[in-house]
Amino acid sequence: MARHRTILAEPDSEPQLDISSLIDVCFLLLIYFLVTSAIIPRESDLALSLPIPSSTPGSPIDPIFIRVDSAGAVFTGTGVGERPMDNDPGSRDLPLLASHLKLYTEAAASAGETPLVQVWVDPGVKQQRVIDVLNALAAVKITRVTFTDLLEKT
Repeated sequence: MARHRTILAEPDSEPQLDISSLIDVCFLLLIYFLVTSAIIPRESDLALSLPIPSSTPGSPIDPIFIRVDSAGAVFTGTGVGERPMDNDPGSRDLPLLASHLKLYTEAAASAGETPLVQVWVDPGVKQQRVIDVLNALAAVKITRVTFTDLLEKT
């Protein structure tokens, strides 16, 4: 009778997963996103204070109204006196608004008054556009700002 010889195979050790290439890919992606990301300067805190109702009616300097529509265009004034300032929502500088605000603050300073600005913002506008307007106000050191939901039509 022939003897059958059984060969017992050695049990395989646990399969191992080599993740070194995965780590390399993760670091390459991290470097790619760091290099290609646009670094936007952080907005500084704007020192704004709410206006206090004055006891003297009819101050010589009226508040200035700023309206930001849903397309990002900026207007000053109300009614028939409304003037377009900056219409390009891609431009964050708002040069026309800044020059208009500078004239307004100089007029208020010569009258001995504190400049007051009322801002109306369309609900559909991007928040960055509102920050751009606030930055223009801070650049000319206007700290009394009121956000309003109605513009007086005159």
